[in-house]
Amino acid sequence: MYQPNMFDTHHQLLDKATGGYKTESEMGKMRVEDEFESSRSATENLDVLSGDDQDPKQKNKRKRYHRHTQHQIQELEAFFKECPHPDDKQRKELSRRLNLEPLQVKFWFQNKRTQMKAHHERSENQQLRSENDRLRADNIRFKEAISNATCPNCGGPAALGEMSFDEQHLRIENARLREEIDRISTIAAKFVGKPLVAYPNLPSHLPSRSLDLGVGHYGPPPGMLGGDMYGGGPSDLLRTFTGPSEADKPMIVELAVAAMEELIRMAQAGEPLWIPSADNSTEVLSEEEYFRTFPRGIGPTPLGLKSEASRSSGIVIMNHVNLVEILMDVNQWSSVFSGIVSRAMTLEVLSTGVAGNYNGALQVMTAEFQVSSPLVPTRENYFVRYCKQHGDGTWAVVDVSLDNLHHASMPRCRRRPSGCVIQETQNGYSKVMWVEHVEVDDRPAHNMYHALVNSGLAFGAQRWIATLERQCERLASLMASNIPSVDGGVITSPEGRKSMMKLAERMVMSFCSGVGASTANTWTTVSGSGVDDVRVMTRKSMDDPGRPPGIVLSAATSFWMPVTPKRVFHFLRDENSRNEWDILSNGGLVQEMAHIANGRDPGNSVSLLRVNSANSTQSNMLILQESCTDSTGSYVIYAPVDIVAMNVVLSGGDPDYVALLPSGFAILPDGPSSSHGSGIIGVGGTGGSLLTVAFQILVDSVPTAKLSLGSIATINNLIKCTVERIKAAVMIENP
Repeated sequence: MYQPNMFDTHHQLLDKATGGYKTESEMGKMRVEDEFESSRSATENLDVLSGDDQDPKQKNKRKRYHRHTQHQIQELEAFFKECPHPDDKQRKELSRRLNLEPLQVKFWFQNKRTQMKAHHERSENQQLRSENDRLRADNIRFKEAISNATCPNCGGPAALGEMSFDEQHLRIENARLREEIDRISTIAAKFVGKPLVAYPNLPSHLPSRSLDLGVGHYGPPPGMLGGDMYGGGPSDLLRTFTGPSEADKPMIVELAVAAMEELIRMAQAGEPLWIPSADNSTEVLSEEEYFRTFPRGIGPTPLGLKSEASRSSGIVIMNHVNLVEILMDVNQWSSVFSGIVSRAMTLEVLSTGVAGNYNGALQVMTAEFQVSSPLVPTRENYFVRYCKQHGDGTWAVVDVSLDNLHHASMPRCRRRPSGCVIQETQNGYSKVMWVEHVEVDDRPAHNMYHALVNSGLAFGAQRWIATLERQCERLASLMASNIPSVDGGVITSPEGRKSMMKLAERMVMSFCSGVGASTANTWTTVSGSGVDDVRVMTRKSMDDPGRPPGIVLSAATSFWMPVTPKRVFHFLRDENSRNEWDILSNGGLVQEMAHIANGRDPGNSVSLLRVNSANSTQSNMLILQESCTDSTGSYVIYAPVDIVAMNVVLSGGDPDYVALLPSGFAILPDGPSSSHGSGIIGVGGTGGSLLTVAFQILVDSVPTAKLSLGSIATINNLIKCTVERIKAAVMIENP
C-alpha cells in the first residue's frame, strides 16, 4: 500500500499554514479594495448630499469633509461595541440622537468595520507568520532526526518507504523526546502497582497480614484478588506490566490506527451492525456482522470469554478541548470516573501529539474498572489509548487491548476498540457518542449482580455517558461564580464554596476507591453466610494529611431490597430521616447548615450537616455529605469533619489537610427495568435496589498498635444494625 512521504506531508502542513495568512501582494490588494470601498462609500454619501449636478460651484462643497464631534464619536464607538451591524431602525435612531444623516451613520459603521477587519487580519497575519517559522524550524529538526532513524529489528538505517505515516511521526517524536520518555518509563517501572488516583489508600506492594495477627496494609498477597471470595486469580496487571519494548511499538501504532477506524465506524453505523433489542429499549451488536465487517482486529474471542457491547450518546456541558484533556490525562480521567475507574496508570507515552494539542497522542496504560461493591470483581486491562482529530470540532479517543503482546496468561478481560467520538456543538457543549466493547469472564460475579452486569449498566456505555454528564455538571458548578449557596452565611466567599466542593470531591474519590473489589483492597468475611456477609479490611494510615493517623477499620456489605433505587436514595440523603438509620447521631436532630447544588437534578448536591446531640453534655458534630445520582446509580457519601478545620475550608483555605474517613452508600438498580416509580417491588421482580453499605472507623490512633477482635465485633454490629434500620424504615413507608 502506498505510504505518503513524511517530508511531503510536512510541506503540505506548511503550505496550509502559509495559506492561512496574506502575502504582501495580497495585503496590498486588500488595502486597495478597502480604500475603494471607503472612498466609494464617501462618494456615495457626497453624491446623495449634492445630487447629480455638475455645476463647478458645487465642487467646493464636495471637497469639504464633515468632522464628527467628540461626543458623536464616543456614542458611535459605544454602539459599535454592542452592535457592529445596526439595522435601518437603529441607524435612524442614532442619526436623530446625534444630529447626523442616516447615511452618515451608515458609512461610519462601514468604515469602522473595514478598519477593524484590517486590524484583525494584520494581527492574525503576524501570528501565522510566527507559526510558520516554528513549523519550518520543526521540519528542519524532523529531517535531521529521521536521517538518524534506525530499524528496531536489525539496528540498521530505517527505510522511509517501508514505514507508515503514523510510524514515521512516532519515530520522529521519540527521537525528539527520547530523554523524557526514558525518564517517564523509569518512574513508571518504579511505581508499577501503586494506585495513582489523587488520594490512594496505601502502597499496594506492601505485604498484608491476616486480621488475627495484627494490622494489614493496603494490597493483597501476591497473585490473589483478596479475601475468601475469589480464592486466588490472575496477578494484578498494574503490577506485572511495564512499558512496551521497542520491537512492539510499530505493532502498537498499527493496532491503534486500525482501532480508531473501527471506533468511528462502530459509532456511526446502524443496522445490520447494531440491531434493536427485543423490547426496542437498547441496541445489540450483531456478532456475525461485526466479524464480517472487521475481520482483522485483535483476533477471535478467546475460549471462556463472552462479548459485551453497548453504545450510548449524550450532550455534556463542556467543550471538546477540555473533554479531550480529561480523557488523555490519567489523573483527571481517574478523578472524573472515580466510580468506574478504581486505579489507573500511564506506563509510557509514545506520542504527545502535534501542534500543542492531543491530536496524534498515543500512550500505553493499565486500568482497573469496578462496581461499587466487594461482590463484583474488577476488570483489569492493559491497553493503548489513541487520540485523533477528525475535522474541525470533532475528536475521537479509542482504547484497544495489548494482551496479545504478552502471552504469559489468559486475560480475564479484553478491550476491543472502545472509546468515544466528541463533536463540538454551537453552544459550546459537546455531543459524545460512547462505544464499549469488551470480552470478559463474568462468572466470578455474585448472582445478585448478574442481571446488572449483563444489562450493561455496570460497565457499559450508558454508565460512562451518565457519569460524564453528571460530572460535567459538577465541574460547571465548581467553576461558576454566580451560583448562590443556601447556607445562611456559613460560606463567606466563592473561594470557600470551591474549597468545600473540592473537599467533597476528595471524600467521594476516597470512598469509591475503598468500597469495591479492587486488588488493592483485601476483604475478609467475618460474619454471615450468603448475601448478608459483612466484609472487613484494615488499613494503616501514616504521613497522610488527608487521613487521621492510626489504624482504620473498614466494613462493607451488599444486599438486595425490593424498593426502587430512587426511593432508597431520597431516604438516605434526607437529613430529616437521618436519625432513623444513623446510629452514631445518637438520635440527635440533624440540621443542614449549607447546601451547594451540583447539577440540574436536586439530588446532586454537597451539604454541611450539624448533628445537635440529644445529650447536652456532648458537643455537636459536623458532617460533610455529598449525594449524587444518575440513571445508572446513586451515592450518598459522608464523613465527620473537625469544626476548626471546616471553618478554615469555609473561609477558602486548603482542603487537602482536612482528615476524612468517608462512609456511605452505593445504590444500584438490580438490572434493567421499565419501572421508575417509588413503590415496593415484588420479590423476584425487577426494579429493586442493590445497596452497598460501607463504614470506616479509626480504632487506634497509633499506627503500630494491634487490632483487637473487639473492634471487629463493634463495626460488625454497627453495620448490621444500620442495615436493619434501613430495611425497617424504608419498608414501613407506604408507596
